[in-house]
Amino acid sequence: MNLYLPIAEMSVSVVLMLGMGASVGFLSGLFGVGGGFLLTPLLIFAGLPTAVAVGTAPAQVVASSVSGALTQWRRGNVDFKLGLILVAGGVVGSFVGVNLVTVLRRTGQFDVFVSLTYVTLLGVVGTLMLIESLRTLKKTKAGGSSSLRRSGQHNWSHGLPLKMRFQRSKLYISALPPLMLGAFVGLLAAIMGVGGGFLIVPAMIYLLHVPTNVVVGTSQFQIIFVTGVTTILNATTSQSVDIVLAILLMIGGVIGAELGAAAGEKLRGEQLRFLLALLVLAVCFRVGWDLISTPPDVFSIQSRDSG
Repeated sequence: MNLYLPIAEMSVSVVLMLGMGASVGFLSGLFGVGGGFLLTPLLIFAGLPTAVAVGTAPAQVVASSVSGALTQWRRGNVDFKLGLILVAGGVVGSFVGVNLVTVLRRTGQFDVFVSLTYVTLLGVVGTLMLIESLRTLKKTKAGGSSSLRRSGQHNWSHGLPLKMRFQRSKLYISALPPLMLGAFVGLLAAIMGVGGGFLIVPAMIYLLHVPTNVVVGTSQFQIIFVTGVTTILNATTSQSVDIVLAILLMIGGVIGAELGAAAGEKLRGEQLRFLLALLVLAVCFRVGWDLISTPPDVFSIQSRDSG
């Protein structure tokens, strides 16, 4: 069964779109990521215009993140104080990002810029996560501790001002690092159509040393608001949000998120990080291949004499 998308101006398979939404929702519940880093490329691979994919993907991320965040909240895995600081930075970053997207679309460089940004960020983040998770898994097998933070350990942010106590995360750190992290994620949400979870999850684990279980719930809480603002801005400034497509993706996303959250309870933190690293690198390689491979339809544009 096919359905016509008014903004994308094309027909798509309902089953395919529901399946995409459910798959990305499952990942959202499992890893605490919004899933936009996977959904946006999938929509582009399916033939949708890049602008519509980037504009609509955050709408689905909102739905799957709400479902996943509620599940994590019931389990006590959400640090609301830390999440609100991330949201504050994210809203500012979203405004900047939407304006940047407008400029890029006018210059005709938007598609290439999005692909290059995906390859760069996913490649770096995925590689670092894979190395760390393999090291941790090896240490765990040898009988060592898999904890990323030792008691009394001070990290790089200890000397910064505006310190706050985050009781759920058991942290006493400056509010500046999570604020700046939130702003960067908001910028990515607008430019790449992502929730930023693929970046914020490892950053919270490795830079802020937040416990993995709290990272999952807090990340989803933050993603709800940042992607919500991004969706509204995209709809009002560039009219690139296809509501019909968004509804299909949302329905699948909510179902998948519940299943993913249940599956995540059966895996240890280092196992989740290892699987997420493999997924991030897989998407990176796929987008990178599209950048360097020859398009299936090669054509040229030549001027024609008016005479």
